[in-house]
Amino acid sequence: MGRLFGTDGVRGVAGEELTAELACDLGRAAVDVLGRHGEGTPTFVVGRDTRESGEWLEDALVEGIRRAGGDVILAGIEPTPAIAYLTTDLGAASGVVISASHNPPEYNGIKFFAGNGMKLADELEDEIESALADPPGGDHPIGRILASGDSRDRYIEHILAAAEAPLDGMSVVVDCANGSASFLAPEILRGLGATVHPINAEPDGTNINLACGALYPEVVAAEVVRLGADAGVCLDGDADRALFSDEQGTFIDGDQVLASCAVAMKAAGTLAHNTVVSTVMANLGFYVAMREAGIEVMATKVGDRYVLEEMLRVGAVLGGEQSGHVIFREQATTGDGLLTAVRFLSLAARTGGSLQQLASVMRRYPQVMINVHVVDRSAVEGAASIWDAVRAAEEALGAGGRVLVRPSGTEPLIRVMVEAGSEHLARVHAEAIVAVVIAELGV
Repeated sequence: MGRLFGTDGVRGVAGEELTAELACDLGRAAVDVLGRHGEGTPTFVVGRDTRESGEWLEDALVEGIRRAGGDVILAGIEPTPAIAYLTTDLGAASGVVISASHNPPEYNGIKFFAGNGMKLADELEDEIESALADPPGGDHPIGRILASGDSRDRYIEHILAAAEAPLDGMSVVVDCANGSASFLAPEILRGLGATVHPINAEPDGTNINLACGALYPEVVAAEVVRLGADAGVCLDGDADRALFSDEQGTFIDGDQVLASCAVAMKAAGTLAHNTVVSTVMANLGFYVAMREAGIEVMATKVGDRYVLEEMLRVGAVLGGEQSGHVIFREQATTGDGLLTAVRFLSLAARTGGSLQQLASVMRRYPQVMINVHVVDRSAVEGAASIWDAVRAAEEALGAGGRVLVRPSGTEPLIRVMVEAGSEHLARVHAEAIVAVVIAELGV
């Protein structure tokens, strides 16, 4: 069996790979491990997204925590970054989010934050995984359920305070993905003065991420055009990332948001070390734009946890991913879609420009991404024929393109990405590599 924890916690089909028994055991193991690394009784802030499986997984997780003597603050349905914020705000030992982020409704997941609001280090996750095999400890007093007080209000105030200017007069469509920010996102944007048009904001437990949200940015773009709105925001199911549409319905990805914010922060003198952190998935156009702006780029492997680690290492205050995870280090410890929306929209309001003008700081090179279902995603490392195909594509593209092949951190997929001067050229080389991946590793 491979490592239980992936790039973003433990994830799988609810009731099959992710069972109530596993959730209970994870709760108990987390208390055991975090109790060894802290003092006193560990307290956990527990939140979830809108999936119907979230309720019984929460019950099981909380049972495991309390049986091991841990206390629980039940936050209910909240965005992932809200739980990270509340963990530090409430002085808890850990935050736990029951969510599968952008995955379909039948999936769910469990991810932990440390007391500082950051995702647990790999070493601590490994300890929790090892502790699953240990028998339950001795008798403990059953842990308590504690009140969360006005914690949600404090999170809202925290996000509102990040705005660079009011959004008065701005018309915004927000696609909530029928997820955890379905009520919070419209409230926050209205609180800044925007006229808000929520869509996909009626979660029923089975419709999270279904043909909506950050995986389907064309949905919000079409609504922006239909309504004649100024901007569109699309969140994923747990609202830890945000993507955008400009007033013409043109898609704006995380690279463009990161580039726009980096250039603005450099001009304001707030971009520490004139450095921004991104991942190996960043578009080639991002690197070109940052070089032209005199901004250094540090690249990490995919995952906002690794972006944050590098930000801390080099003292950067801005980092993010093409997928829309953006970390404003002075205000958050993880990607926060609501914070990103407020920062990006209010930057447009402060400068008097449109989202299209903000995003124009970089030219996005055509990029083709193809996901290949495989039996064993880890086998790609030793598949010589695949890397021969990658080298052949790189030689053909030269400096005018880029190739990246990597296993997904959460699903049985190999991701093949090619950038080139034209979409046709990128697709030709991507499909050639995909054919080799399918022949070697395909289902």
